[in-house]
Amino acid sequence: MAELAVRRGPRVTEREWLKLLPTATRFAFYGDASARAALLPAWGVEFSEGPLRAHADATRATLWLGPDEYLLLDFAGGTAAADLAAALERPLAGIPHALVDISHRQFAVAVSGPHAADILNGACPLDLDLREFPIGMCTRTVFAKADIVLWRTAADTFHLEVWRSFAGYVTGVLAEIASEFYPDP
Repeated sequence: MAELAVRRGPRVTEREWLKLLPTATRFAFYGDASARAALLPAWGVEFSEGPLRAHADATRATLWLGPDEYLLLDFAGGTAAADLAAALERPLAGIPHALVDISHRQFAVAVSGPHAADILNGACPLDLDLREFPIGMCTRTVFAKADIVLWRTAADTFHLEVWRSFAGYVTGVLAEIASEFYPDP
């Protein structure tokens, strides 16, 4: 009998400004307006028609990553990814789309506090001033040499989606930059 892989979060040293977020089920979803309309009742969170915007409720989020491309995040963890995928595929029958479970590929951290934007700007080329990157904005970008998805969830909080293989690298660079603001005792 085949054994299922056990999904564990990467080793991340949490700090005052850095928190490992709970495990989530993640899907890359590609579909046009008709596919999004068909999926909406099953998913339950609006799809942004404008670029670089996220919509979320208490348990799910939909992040616009490109024309007809979305990152779907389910934070509830109560439904197995395969069961959730099957429930999402049903209303999409016969409609061109792609729905890919990427839960094992990446993890998430929150960078928060009064220096969150400064810490991220130490290795991210975007202007993270609140007027330029407001709450609810999201994008695929780079952090140093790693690809990330960056989502501002509050004025002083960012959600980063990071590939597991970059866990040590990204958190190490973050810690190095943050040492300017939060020196180790």
